Amino acid sequence: MHSPSLWQALRAPRYLRGSGPWRSAAYLLSGVPVGLATLVSLLLLAVVGGALAVVVVGLPLLLMFALAGIPLASLERRRLRLVDPAVLADPHREPDGTGLAAWVRVRLKEAATWRELGYALLCAFVLWPLEALVLATVLVVCGGLLTAPVVMATVGGGEEVRVLKIWLADSYPQAFAAALVGALLLPLLAYPLGLVAAGRAALTRQLLSPRDAAVDTRIQELGRSRMRLVDAFEAERRRIERDLHDGAQQRLVALSMALGLARLENPGEPLGGLLAKAHGEADTALVEIRELIRGIHPQVLTDRGLKDAVDDVADRSPVPVDVRFELPGRLPEAVETAAYFAVSEALANIAKHSGADRAEVCGRIADGELVVEVTDNGAGGADFSRGTGLQGVADRISVFDGDLAVSSPAGGPTVFRVRIPCPPGEAVTGAATDTAATAATTAARSPRTPTRTRI
Repeated sequence: MHSPSLWQALRAPRYLRGSGPWRSAAYLLSGVPVGLATLVSLLLLAVVGGALAVVVVGLPLLLMFALAGIPLASLERRRLRLVDPAVLADPHREPDGTGLAAWVRVRLKEAATWRELGYALLCAFVLWPLEALVLATVLVVCGGLLTAPVVMATVGGGEEVRVLKIWLADSYPQAFAAALVGALLLPLLAYPLGLVAAGRAALTRQLLSPRDAAVDTRIQELGRSRMRLVDAFEAERRRIERDLHDGAQQRLVALSMALGLARLENPGEPLGGLLAKAHGEADTALVEIRELIRGIHPQVLTDRGLKDAVDDVADRSPVPVDVRFELPGRLPEAVETAAYFAVSEALANIAKHSGADRAEVCGRIADGELVVEVTDNGAGGADFSRGTGLQGVADRISVFDGDLAVSSPAGGPTVFRVRIPCPPGEAVTGAATDTAATAATTAARSPRTPTRTRI
């Protein structure tokens, strides 16, 4: 179980009996050497680096000065756990490349780096002197009162002692009275000490917490990693399709041919009937595996693009489908694949559930987006909650920062609309495309709602 934060501990009635005062003192006490070391480091880097900058040798030192806030901020996030168990997230993102140069380039471009440098300067010149002043005040006041009898017995020769330089105690009863006041004052000062420590921690959390820009950077990195996963998934699916096409399908073809030859050599019964049945089963399995290969990733989509692939799936639909596409050329491969499977799912739903006798698929590029609409004249009432098909399409589209909208009132018509960001500059003339570039573009767009349903 985590310890409560210092603000929570201060409001608790058992604050003095808990670890709060000790944690406050440890936090402030540890901040003094950290701040002092930061001050010395920054001064050395600035002075020596500035003096040697004219001979280029000082430039690395000035670069270290600019990046000096990063290790201090990392230490402060850990030290913050003394008074606040809530983890303070690191606002920095991982560099795109490897090596020191890539790391430095990324850090110099991040606003968090310069914010942490400002925190380092504040810590070096303002915060640690205040912490030292607060601790010194508590130690001097309480220590001076508590040690009054000891000082009287040793330094004062048992006659008199000046307590805190402001009060002259000339007898042991007065010295012990001062010690009693110090003992009573010590727990009372634990509260302002805790307040100072809590305020210092709140300031640290405010200055070092990730800002919206840092969150946006993490969102972009998440978008890029998500696209890398999509690329890996598509590559694996293509490998499976290739293995089925070149392996299992060819063996089934060979088996079917062998069974056909065997039927010619042995036309009599009962062997001829068994061979005919086996031949029929092999042909059926071959048809099924071809459908499976087409469902994994149709070859026509790779070879000829989205329009021809949609024409192919429309020709195989039991419901007559009109296809109208107005595209400038080939689109990024990942976009074509997502749009194809969205259309396939929509046409499958039309055939199974709509009762329509006509459907239409339209596709175009509008405002930097691929817009595909599938319309039917069926009974309507399409709903995401009825199955995983439409939701799966929405999830696939959301990877590209696109959206899916379904308008399907009772009685129809049903309009299934998919929008996928696809700036004109990303259109390609061939099948190959760089989906990582697509990820970088789509991740930078404003977030969308992945799915919308209008019934």
